[in-house]
Amino acid sequence: MITVAIAEDHQALIDGIKSYIRHEDDIELLGCANDGEKLLHLARLKQPKVVLCDIRMPKLDGITVTRTIMKELPYTKVIAFTMFDQEDAVQQMQDAGAVGYVVKNSGLNVVLEAIRTVMQGKTYFDQKVVHALSKGEKNKSKGILSNRELEILQLIALGKTSHQIADTLCIGKNTVDTHRKNMIKKLDFKKPHELLRYAVERKYRFD
Repeated sequence: MITVAIAEDHQALIDGIKSYIRHEDDIELLGCANDGEKLLHLARLKQPKVVLCDIRMPKLDGITVTRTIMKELPYTKVIAFTMFDQEDAVQQMQDAGAVGYVVKNSGLNVVLEAIRTVMQGKTYFDQKVVHALSKGEKNKSKGILSNRELEILQLIALGKTSHQIADTLCIGKNTVDTHRKNMIKKLDFKKPHELLRYAVERKYRFD
């Protein structure tokens, strides 16, 4: 069972999510909070597997709350939930430890997809965020790709195979393939060869 806690300062939105989740057999809602302090109390008390966290909240903002949760409850997955889709908001939540980003005006089905995706150990980015950020230049892409994905992208640009990348980074080939698929999804590509072209055109290097 995927246990979830929600932090959102608009009660109508909380009510909508609660009603939607109620019909899902694999997801259990443990509680809701209207500000950052209440969310921290709820997370410490019930230790949910996933926290859906608004970025702008009273008392404590989502970035501060996410950092605290990652320190105290490192196995909890945090999904940023907000109206803001700017790169700086995405990056700040990523830096704090969030593994997903959902825009509030997306359908509730996107919320469920995000919850299930992060529970598989993957990152999740709302397609509205991906479309907005992938239109930019190289620094825009850095806002939505993890450090590991950027390392792999640099090696792809050098023509390395998945086996060679796995050996270089001391990780499994299946892990490399999963990162490839995640990057293709985040950057909204349709075919694998588009990722190679993207990497070569931008000539990624290690930071």
